[in-house]
Amino acid sequence: MTKSVSKFIKLNICILTISSSRTLADDKSGNVLEKKISEFGHTIYDRKIVKDNKSEIQKIVINWGNDSNIDVIITTGGTGLTGSDVTPEALEEIFEKTIDGFSIIFHQISYKKIKTSTVQSRATAGIYNGKFIFALPGSPNAVADGWDEILKFQLDSRHQPCNFVDIMPRLTEIVN
Repeated sequence: MTKSVSKFIKLNICILTISSSRTLADDKSGNVLEKKISEFGHTIYDRKIVKDNKSEIQKIVINWGNDSNIDVIITTGGTGLTGSDVTPEALEEIFEKTIDGFSIIFHQISYKKIKTSTVQSRATAGIYNGKFIFALPGSPNAVADGWDEILKFQLDSRHQPCNFVDIMPRLTEIVN
């Protein structure tokens, strides 16, 4: 007996580039994400750039997280080790749950390409208010790897044996 394949479900995805030096005109990583997401069939619901500022990052992500039209938030940048890199700190404070496997798989993929340099990335993921949030590094190659090797599959309702889309309706359920 073969399992039937689900229909493609188009998601509304927001992109947040975290950088104190980029603008929409020169945001290569954001452009890579936008192109890949759109070509895959999902909708770019919103796209912004914010400086490396913890409270500003949280403000945008919380606002998007409280918008019932938004399904997924993907950030790029601010995951390194410098003093200005605050993306993981900003996001992990608001995550209701973390998705530890995302970081593990991201580093496995990255290791094949850049070897031990992958330890300088703090890619992370979690859930806030029923929304998946993924924090990718600011490198265009890292963003492409994160999308091509992980997210395009997990954000595809047809991907088997399981995917994030299938569990989206259950993210906010409460069990007594």
